[in-house]
Amino acid sequence: MNFVQPIRDQETIDAIKDYLMRQSYRNYMLFVFGINTGLRIQDVLKFRVRDVTGDYIVMNEMKTGKRKIMKITPTLKREIKRYTADMNPGDVLFPSRQGGKNNPIKRDMAYKIMKKAAVEFGLVDIGTHTLRKTFGYHMYQKTKDITLVQNMLNHSDKSITMRYIGMDQDMMDAAMNRFGL
Repeated sequence: MNFVQPIRDQETIDAIKDYLMRQSYRNYMLFVFGINTGLRIQDVLKFRVRDVTGDYIVMNEMKTGKRKIMKITPTLKREIKRYTADMNPGDVLFPSRQGGKNNPIKRDMAYKIMKKAAVEFGLVDIGTHTLRKTFGYHMYQKTKDITLVQNMLNHSDKSITMRYIGMDQDMMDAAMNRFGL
């Protein structure tokens, strides 16, 4: 698996949203959903409309098997409501164009969507995990609470979370910018 980075810049996030919305509402929502929940792509792709229409997402993570209860933010709730307005409760949230309404896109298609956006904006080290890392990075920037982010991402140690969201690299870069002999 390649090492991917979070998208650190809000302007880039907004530009990617605009780009994806022009391309496909589904692709836009995949991006918005991923950066607002921090869930792994394999968990995101299995959701049906009924799984995300309440106040919380209740699920068992595929990787860890752990039960997760996540509050849906007001912003994401509004986006989901608009996106799912013409969908049935049993419909998959991110349907494949080839597979029909009840077959979600595959992980490799989600990767292609992200890579195409990355090329468009000249980003490197981007993949589906970028969505999760972007969530973690911005949650940390807003709260400065690494324990909270660690728990939200289900990591076993704070140092893992710091490295995962790219904060270790940011701190080393900042130190090198201030350093000189």
